[in-house]
Amino acid sequence: MCKHIFIAAFLWLCLLNKTEAQSLTIGQCYQLAQKNYPLIKQYAIIDKARDYSLSNASKGYLPQLTAGGQATYQSDVTQVPISLPNVSIPTLSKNQYKLYGEVSQSITDLFTVKYQKELINANTAVETQQTEVELYKLKERINQLYFGILLIDAQVLQTEIMNKDLQSGLNRNSIAITNGIALKSSGDVLKAEMLKTEQHITELKATRKGYSDMLSLFVNAPVNEYTQLVKPLPDSLVPVINRPELRLFAIQKKTFEAQSKLVNTKTLPHFSAFLQGGYGRPALNMLNNDFDVFYIGGLRLSWNLTSFYTYKQEKQLLSLSQHSLDIQKETFLFNTNVVLKQQDNELKKLRTLIESDREIISLRRNVTLSAQNQLEYGIATTNDYVTYVNAEDRAKQDLILHEVQLSLAIYNYKTTTGN
Repeated sequence: MCKHIFIAAFLWLCLLNKTEAQSLTIGQCYQLAQKNYPLIKQYAIIDKARDYSLSNASKGYLPQLTAGGQATYQSDVTQVPISLPNVSIPTLSKNQYKLYGEVSQSITDLFTVKYQKELINANTAVETQQTEVELYKLKERINQLYFGILLIDAQVLQTEIMNKDLQSGLNRNSIAITNGIALKSSGDVLKAEMLKTEQHITELKATRKGYSDMLSLFVNAPVNEYTQLVKPLPDSLVPVINRPELRLFAIQKKTFEAQSKLVNTKTLPHFSAFLQGGYGRPALNMLNNDFDVFYIGGLRLSWNLTSFYTYKQEKQLLSLSQHSLDIQKETFLFNTNVVLKQQDNELKKLRTLIESDREIISLRRNVTLSAQNQLEYGIATTNDYVTYVNAEDRAKQDLILHEVQLSLAIYNYKTTTGN
């Protein structure tokens, strides 16, 4: 006896764990879908590309190394235009050779590198946010699949209830047939209607499997006929727009600031410290015609004044780009508010329909129960009863449809606002 109790308890616990494991909420579906969607891998690529770009930009802090050389023949050389007795003044050779290396460190580019790194980080943030915007669109697809399954589950349940009503009617009709107040063929009407509802259940389950298979692909987890999707509780709606697109606009604006700083650096004079050393003939002493080593160091100034030709236009282009971005943001907010207005009206309509659905169901139920009693005494025909049962079922199906549509509309509204 104890053994049987232990086995029963064990099976009950297994069943309980299985049931818990197969439940799925819409929040979990959002998280799993984003985690499983191939686009999520884009984050790693963006981070890796940023690291490489920052590493390359940081190389600008390092001294620049150059090496060169030349071998020349020239038609004339510098000579001292005097002659002294018993004094030989050397003359430079027309064949001249030089090998040299130079180390230079730009001072102005230290600021340029800093702004380049700011721009790289800003562009990386933009790409990351663009990926987030694309991933956010998954919510709309998950909403359709999730609430589609919930609707089918409710329709299956309601159809099974309708089948029970028909079975109840069939039982009462059998009594009427036994009492001789109803024809035997009248029961066939109810049996045919029951077969029809079973066919409808088969169709609904096949449709559910299609939805479940698609949802399973998105969340990368088994979703089958045993998976219970938790119906979300009514939630308060916040009409404030908090979409990832708005964060994208804000981040894009920061890239313009970094670009503007880089444009400013183009007009700056370039200072650099350098040290050059080499070996050649002549070296730095122009009166020595022998091969010798040499070196020279100091500060160097260069200023590319042609950058002022395009400075104003580049600033104006940046200003236009910012203005264009503001227009895009304004357009996005306008379109989003239009959608929200439409969705708000849809919510009001569905709430009104649900209230009237409940009244209709109550009235239809009274008619069905009355016909069920009349069926037993042969007062109502089976055709009448089937008509009343179908009418009640349609009313209940309408309520189910409107309730699920309301839940879907609520989550679409939340998705549209980003809350």
